Amino acid sequence: MRSLFLLSCLFFSIGVFAQEPPAGRLPDVVRPIEYWLDLTLDPRATGLSGTVDIQMELKEATDLIWIHGKDLRVMSVIAQSDSGNTISGEYQQELDSGVAALRFASALPAGMATVRIEYEADYNLNLAGLFKVEEQGDAYVLAKSESIQARRFLPSFDEPGMKAVFNMRLAIPEGNTVIANTPETGRESTEGGMERITFAPTRPMSTYLLSLAAGPFDVVERPPLPANRWRKDPVPLRGIARRGRGDDLKHILDVTPEMLAVFEEALQQPYPYKKLDIVAAPQWPSGATELSAAITYREERILLGDKPAPGARLSMVNVHAHEIAHMWFGNLVTPPWWDDLWLKEGFATWGTPLALTKMEPDGGHDLAAAKRAASAMRLDSLASTRAIREDIESNDDIRNAYDSITYSKSLGVIHMVDQFFGPDVFRPALGRYIANFADGQAASPAFYEEIARETRTPAVAETFRSFVEQKGVPLLKVTLLCEAGTPQVTLNMERYRPLGSLIEDHGVQWNIPVCLRDDTGAKQCKLLTERRSQIALAGAACPAWVLPNAGGAGYYRFSLPPALWAELLESFEELTPVEALSVIDSAIAAFESGDLPAEQFLELLQASSKSERRQIVTAPLGAIKRNSNRYFSDEERQALGDKIGPWYVKALEQAQASGDADSALLSYELEAFLADVLRRPDAREALREQAVAFTGFDRERNAEALSSDLYQPALSVAIQDLGEPFLKHLIEFRGEVDNPKFEGASAKAIGSINDEVLLPLLWEQVLSGDFGSREAYDALKVATSTSPVAARNWTWVEDNFPAIVEKIPAQWRRRTPTLAVAFCDNEMRTRLSTLFEKYGDLAPGYRRALDQTDERIQLCDAQRGQSKALAAVL
Repeated sequence: MRSLFLLSCLFFSIGVFAQEPPAGRLPDVVRPIEYWLDLTLDPRATGLSGTVDIQMELKEATDLIWIHGKDLRVMSVIAQSDSGNTISGEYQQELDSGVAALRFASALPAGMATVRIEYEADYNLNLAGLFKVEEQGDAYVLAKSESIQARRFLPSFDEPGMKAVFNMRLAIPEGNTVIANTPETGRESTEGGMERITFAPTRPMSTYLLSLAAGPFDVVERPPLPANRWRKDPVPLRGIARRGRGDDLKHILDVTPEMLAVFEEALQQPYPYKKLDIVAAPQWPSGATELSAAITYREERILLGDKPAPGARLSMVNVHAHEIAHMWFGNLVTPPWWDDLWLKEGFATWGTPLALTKMEPDGGHDLAAAKRAASAMRLDSLASTRAIREDIESNDDIRNAYDSITYSKSLGVIHMVDQFFGPDVFRPALGRYIANFADGQAASPAFYEEIARETRTPAVAETFRSFVEQKGVPLLKVTLLCEAGTPQVTLNMERYRPLGSLIEDHGVQWNIPVCLRDDTGAKQCKLLTERRSQIALAGAACPAWVLPNAGGAGYYRFSLPPALWAELLESFEELTPVEALSVIDSAIAAFESGDLPAEQFLELLQASSKSERRQIVTAPLGAIKRNSNRYFSDEERQALGDKIGPWYVKALEQAQASGDADSALLSYELEAFLADVLRRPDAREALREQAVAFTGFDRERNAEALSSDLYQPALSVAIQDLGEPFLKHLIEFRGEVDNPKFEGASAKAIGSINDEVLLPLLWEQVLSGDFGSREAYDALKVATSTSPVAARNWTWVEDNFPAIVEKIPAQWRRRTPTLAVAFCDNEMRTRLSTLFEKYGDLAPGYRRALDQTDERIQLCDAQRGQSKALAAVL
């Protein structure tokens, strides 16, 4: 026994037990201070090469440093300590997630040390890390660093809290443009037709914000953003797009100066960087990424041409405002680890309508934000949902935090707090929080403490904590009591549960800011901190109706007795637009939990269809589509169209007569709904003719025949109605046009094939070079939800899963279980489980998506009774 003990001590002394690679956060032993990158980026080559010097602080002596690097070829590692001693080392990747070890011949002493790593890395060909793409015969390389992709091209401490200063010197082919996070400070010609460009040091920043790009880009110079009361220096502004597309950046560059100024004024903090590049990437796995001072977008989101469609423009300003907000939320102040992702993504999402409403007061951005917050409640209604802040213990689970809980629920919670406690209290405090943590990091506990101190209102922090650290949607069950004289409203708090849910109510409670309004106009507000509360109404008479979410800012749902629902729906036109959206969401949720009769659900649809606001008219369309596609027979679908079709036709006619941009967008949404969901022949014919004319099928092409907002629905109808001849024409046409938005929309349209005979053409395209990796994923999402061929497409997914995973973007592989989310039978749950038992290792981090998809299928099956009750009253 003594010898075993001594042996254990010996093993421990040489570090055996300390050398288990960390699956999540790196040990808090080493911290980077500064990087010096000297790299060659040649888009004509197959990869990069160079060196990186990392100055780091060691808290204790060690011969082992855990670092990040994925699929790198390291030629040498040399460390130099403070004392000047040089120690050789070895690099070894230990985990597929990119955790690597630097092992040294002797221990590095505590204190400062600099490690030089000479290495090479192949360019990724699937939109991950530093990737290479070819467009119109030109080659480009771009870095998609977020969230843990920087390790694919740079040995580094690839965690958000490991902020450091970056110095870059990049060699590129002469005539190419190079993009980094800071302005150029020097340029020199080198041998082999190359140039070496030196860049100014960055502010302390995280690796996930690194920008490296090179290629024959167009560069559009705009006048510098002028100094203002918050910022003493002008900021150079550039737009960057692939060769020949620079002119299409006009619209995003036009709105940037005002947008930046709005954020500076709202936060009372200056834009924190020395320049601003707006980059349209030829391909990009997500919509956009907030790379510091070099915001990079998937080009179809921001290259709008001369006459942008209203939906395309709206999408552009939304994504742009979100990314601009990130310059403060996430870039300047950074969460230390991914469990606090909401502090960057949630606040950037909240900041988007905040800025856009200032810029476009009549643009309906407040309504868009309310709809987005309500949309998060669908995911938040699952037993398998996650809290906004939840421990992330593995690198493979990081991307699962990028969901509507982090983005849209956070938006709803922040907006609720802002409105209840007052923008004059909350927003200045938020600006001071940013100033206090600038260039550093802040976790949720630090945010709670800081915001409570800055607002001098501890209830603000406790409200945040109760919503951020608990999952689920609060449900307030409302009872109106008038018998005792003064009218009273009783509110019982519980967690919302749809029919079939496995959620158990264990006494969970939130601090809920609640405001009530009744038909007299009286309004009462209270912070609910107990499961059962009573609020006395101001009037002496019993009101006809009570609205439990006055102002519509609350992130919660409410349930009413049938008589109160009837009165509220009867008075729908008296509600403000945001209040109307809250009523629509709560009513749909009540229907899906069995608490709202089908007749009242139809009354809701009719009432909302009469609204003059686009967001209200369209708010229930998703629920209608779910019921129609999943449960209704052809006869029931026809009855649905006969019943509600006239309501939406009338709404369409009114929108078409209006002529403004928002009405045009409403027209497009209703045209698509009438054609796709209600399958009205006249609506399908109109879209089909536009698709035929635009693509030049059997006639001369008319490039103005189809709005880009209707690309996908019109092309889908044409494929479904005209069959193989149009499909083959479209496939050929895709190769002839250089239109990024059309390419993405047409890929989704090809996914909507509903003729089994034509499915092999879809499958061929998905795995071919004609579809980009993001286009392949999007087409499959449509294909596995398109009746009546979804089951056949799923079988093909099962048979070809390894090839599919290889094709789609790496960051989307964890979400492949959601390809089955539209199914509604228990057999699919078994098949889905079997598929990932076999291939789960190809999609790291898939477990959460699998659990949520499995639950959605189960809930779908439980919902049949409600949908059949709806069909019965049509």
